[in-house]
Amino acid sequence: MSPVPNWIALVVTVLLAVAAVEVVRRVLRSRLIGPRWGPAEPLVRRCTWPGFATAAVATANSVYLPDSAGGAVERALDLLLIGCVTWLVIQAAYAVTDQVLERLVAVEGDGNRNRRARRIRTQITLVRRVAAAVVIVVALGAMLFTFPAVRALGAGLLASAGIIGVVAGIAAQSMLGNLFAGLQLAFSDALRLDDVVVVENEWGRIEELTLTYVVLRLWDERRLVLPVSYFTQNPFENWTRHGSRVIGHVVLRVDWSVPVEELRTELYHFLRGNPLWDQKDWTLQVTDMLPNGLVELRALMSAADSASAWDLKCDAREHLITHIREKHPEALPRFRVVEEPPSGR
Repeated sequence: MSPVPNWIALVVTVLLAVAAVEVVRRVLRSRLIGPRWGPAEPLVRRCTWPGFATAAVATANSVYLPDSAGGAVERALDLLLIGCVTWLVIQAAYAVTDQVLERLVAVEGDGNRNRRARRIRTQITLVRRVAAAVVIVVALGAMLFTFPAVRALGAGLLASAGIIGVVAGIAAQSMLGNLFAGLQLAFSDALRLDDVVVVENEWGRIEELTLTYVVLRLWDERRLVLPVSYFTQNPFENWTRHGSRVIGHVVLRVDWSVPVEELRTELYHFLRGNPLWDQKDWTLQVTDMLPNGLVELRALMSAADSASAWDLKCDAREHLITHIREKHPEALPRFRVVEEPPSGR
């Protein structure tokens, strides 16, 4: 067969394959299927270009090319086909789970429903990353075995698999440790996306949880990146594991003459008018007696989440200080010095 018909057949079949994928894409986006089948839109969004590439390479691989270039081109097409199929499988898996993740993200509120949604979202995110890594490793193995020299070495490699396994296990100990640590965190419900945590004396939210590292978005928009194994080997505070509600406290050190009962009433009136208070817990107590005629007052107040609690504490501290300064300035902190009378000499 002459080269020209082969190239003509190649171009024609590739165009037909691409056209078939375009037809499928248009059908999925049509009013008949798109609104009725949930995965249609994610599949179109993620799988259009992988589908075009896979169809084109698979069709080209089935067409006979000129003998002078057949061997090298066929091997290249085999490698491209494996890569395109891997790309398509991963994107299709992501598209199917995208619909579930979008529904979970849409769940609002801070109750049990929101916590379950964040837990499932974390687990799905990690599992599909593990699945993608496994698919990529299998694809790389399949690519290697397209070379005859690698296939010839297969028996020898299997014979020494024990030694290679030990060496690989030692070399990949840290990576595998992070991998299993990430899965442990996700399925033990110890850490979820958007959890509020305190790590290394830093307050922030879990922004990203991968197989190897965790990204913590701090309150001032900095990012703290830690290995996943850190959270299985070190203690940390999780403020939203069972709920987001927290109790904040404000400490004041004032003179003994401060009218505690009046200040307690003033705190209650302030909290009733502040929308950040969740209308549940509050109190004002004298917690300590300090030198130089000072007492320590601690005001407790509850809020729906840690961010609201922080703002509520700042507002309450400012209000109490202003009230004491304007109504009872004699109760402001001051040092007392007792002057002894002069000796009788």
